[in-house]
Amino acid sequence: MNRTTTAAPAVRPYRSYVYAYPHKTAYRPLADRPELRELWAGERRDALSLYLHIPFCEVRCGFCNLFTRIGAPDELTTRYLDALDRQATAVREALGDAEPVRFAAAAFGGGTPTFLTAAELDRLCDIAEKRMGADLRSVPLSVETSPSTATADRLAVLADRGATRISIGVQSFVEAEARAAVRPQRRADVEAALDRIRDTGVPILNIDLIYGIDGQTEDSWRTSLDAALGWRPEELYLYPLYVRPLTGLGRLGADGEAADAAWDEQRLRLYRAGRDHLLAHGYEQVSMRMFRRADAPRTDGPDDYACQTDGMIGLGCGARSYTTRLHYSFDYAVEMREVRAIIDGYTATEDFSRAEVGRYVDGDEARRRHLLQSVLQAEGLRIDDYRKRFGTSPADDFPAELARFEARGWLDAPVGGAGLLRLSPEGLAHSDALGPELFSPGVRAAMAAYELK
Repeated sequence: MNRTTTAAPAVRPYRSYVYAYPHKTAYRPLADRPELRELWAGERRDALSLYLHIPFCEVRCGFCNLFTRIGAPDELTTRYLDALDRQATAVREALGDAEPVRFAAAAFGGGTPTFLTAAELDRLCDIAEKRMGADLRSVPLSVETSPSTATADRLAVLADRGATRISIGVQSFVEAEARAAVRPQRRADVEAALDRIRDTGVPILNIDLIYGIDGQTEDSWRTSLDAALGWRPEELYLYPLYVRPLTGLGRLGADGEAADAAWDEQRLRLYRAGRDHLLAHGYEQVSMRMFRRADAPRTDGPDDYACQTDGMIGLGCGARSYTTRLHYSFDYAVEMREVRAIIDGYTATEDFSRAEVGRYVDGDEARRRHLLQSVLQAEGLRIDDYRKRFGTSPADDFPAELARFEARGWLDAPVGGAGLLRLSPEGLAHSDALGPELFSPGVRAAMAAYELK
């Protein structure tokens, strides 16, 4: 393995992980508080995605800025599920019965959904099925878990209720690295959890790993990769470490390191080593982060949060919903006291019939979103699909951005006859730099004006 240090790249490769657009920091309280019934009138309901958010974890990792809290005292999980039930009832009523309502995919995320007990997970599935009408046994159902909460009884409930994919956040099989990321865990406990997941027979196992941890080397990175490969996971996600404000690592003073070009170089080097290692072991690259075993079973669910079209129903105080003209959710925070206050407010809410916080999406933003979330997938964007939806081509709408990406070598050579706009391997490596460059001026301004809390 070549360990020669190279010059820092001209463009910083790790600006922001773009998993949804616009980002929630661009959302604002909606003065008109539109009724959900009006928002969903005229929307397609035949292939919706359903996401249920559980904002609880047994421990908060040092790198985490997700909307979650540690623990759930005073029967908080019961009160949260009660509120989730009320919200699901209100949303289903808003969707109406004028047209058939069908869910094509479902996911439980967080937080850590398996923080809930087995009985509570059963109730969560009942909310999805009996309140929303989702048939969990006939659509792809993905559930996130952690080593300490992937217990046999919880996993048995998920397998029985139709889970097709279990995603476990391991981050590192090297115990010293896990401690450095403020994610203390024993490798033996991680392996035991993986063994229990495999025993369920759920067809898709995903393992999350992180690169760029303090003290991590190419050798230790390969140790984690090989440990994960030993389980032959159908999917692997490789995440670069970010140090964000108000997180555990951020409070430890790691923000200064985030500006260090040497860290960028380390993460790029580890990314390339990890990518090449997985490709050599029979995995296909789906995006910068996602790798799928070539012989893995396929589902009809979205890859790597790719949701170019609208139609997402999010339930829970950290979930977002998408219609063609409005993306909406609840208030967003990272700092623990603020998160607790939002969760408490959610559990006390009786009326879920209106959207409270969000951002309206016009034609330009819809184009940006489609381009952004398509081109960040390794297969690229089909120009004919874009043209059918918007009546224009990406080159018409984003000439300056595409010219800039081409000049940097981030775009693949045109594929003969396929009509694809696709990133080169180097473009995929710089996805976290490319994505933010497609944000609109309005979204940039809203994100910059957002007050962290």
